[in-house]
Amino acid sequence: MSAQNQFCTFYLDKLFFGVEVHKVQEVLRHQETTMVPLAPEVIGGLINLRGQIVTAIDLRRRLGLPERSPEQLAMNVVLRGDDGAVSVLVDEIGDVVEVADDNFEPAPDTLKDEGRDLIRGVHKLKGKLLHLLDTEKALTVSACAARNISSN
Repeated sequence: MSAQNQFCTFYLDKLFFGVEVHKVQEVLRHQETTMVPLAPEVIGGLINLRGQIVTAIDLRRRLGLPERSPEQLAMNVVLRGDDGAVSVLVDEIGDVVEVADDNFEPAPDTLKDEGRDLIRGVHKLKGKLLHLLDTEKALTVSACAARNISSN
């Protein structure tokens, strides 16, 4: 019998993503963000989480997806990182799903270059693919900041 894994799921631009449940601190509705001058474009701002200032990373920008429409408010998935909590901005929160290891596959070749290295692989579910986000890479902003500086 194969091992089961639980993932907290969310949507970005109609794509279905998941992160391991044990890495999630909490999920929140839209929170007002404070913009950070001169920050890399993937930084969506800062949120106040019960007195704790938390950096919010816009996953659409981080993955090279189109911008969210102005009327669509981002949701927050707060992850536990090595340096504390970090929020990732997503379009919609999904459910917690449990999947078996035996249906895990490498990331498909159709993923864009910007986001390809941030996806560990996929699980085939009934009617859709669950893209597994590599949280360590996704939360590392220095690599994308260097890429943005070198392209300017």
